[in-house]
Amino acid sequence: MESYESLGPVGEGSYGTVLKCRHRESGRLVAIKKFMDSDEDKTVKKIALREIKLLRQLRHDNLVNLLMVWKRRRRWYLVFEFVDRTLLEDLEQNPNGLDLNTCRQYMFQILRAATFCHQQNVIHRDIKPENILISQEGVVKLCDFGFARTIASPSEVYTDYVATRWYRAPELLVGDIKYGKPVDVWALGCLLIEVLTGQPLFPGDSDLDQIYHIVKCFGNLVTHHQELFYRNPIFSGVKLPESSSTVPLQQRFPSITQNALDVAQRCLDMDPEGRAQCSELLDHLFFTQDSFHIRNRKMDGRRRSE
Repeated sequence: MESYESLGPVGEGSYGTVLKCRHRESGRLVAIKKFMDSDEDKTVKKIALREIKLLRQLRHDNLVNLLMVWKRRRRWYLVFEFVDRTLLEDLEQNPNGLDLNTCRQYMFQILRAATFCHQQNVIHRDIKPENILISQEGVVKLCDFGFARTIASPSEVYTDYVATRWYRAPELLVGDIKYGKPVDVWALGCLLIEVLTGQPLFPGDSDLDQIYHIVKCFGNLVTHHQELFYRNPIFSGVKLPESSSTVPLQQRFPSITQNALDVAQRCLDMDPEGRAQCSELLDHLFFTQDSFHIRNRKMDGRRRSE
């Protein structure tokens, strides 16, 4: 850390702190993630090593760039390119949501990042506004790969306690340990509605309340998820939320365009098998109408050359 001047914290989480720093010689601004004592806490060590491994192998214009790694006094330090702000900050400044064109620009780049990760058989598992960085030029970067992991095989089991609750797919909420890329797609659907409205789609204050919010919008959980719910000891003695009537997205958000709603609905299928793939969504009319996707890719190319 002697080579860097700390300019103060820009984020703090369960496993460490992110500092804005300036390199003393070059003057370059960076973000340094300082983990807690990783030798004492096995969970912190696991998360730090996983993030280091994945970010060393994942290189894409819409993923945050890991510049350097070191370990000192039993702590891991990860040095990233500094990006100006998060999507959460944009939403806090715009409580009624972002305009449609800005939303398309952001979501298109987020989908490109997720598509690349999924092509490498990596699931992020924590897509949310805080983990989406935005530069002054409008370049979007997905960050925080502490919960990300490689999908080894369809039969492999994973922990269900991933993803911030509001963006957690039904299969995670009921405790399914065999899941995959569709958990990221669900989070992207929640994110799209939030970017357009400024408000979280399903703001549950517990896992049970989260299920209630989802069921109220889309109807009852699929049979397999209902069975998992009742087998999960966490919900022992608890009745699964059910709904005799629903308030669908079109009714909740009449001002959202049909194309945007269609993208959200293709992400938010209750059955993971029914959700669209990220690569398919990039070709959706929401992004291809008026040649938006072509202009956006050209704009990305100009940004990279500057």
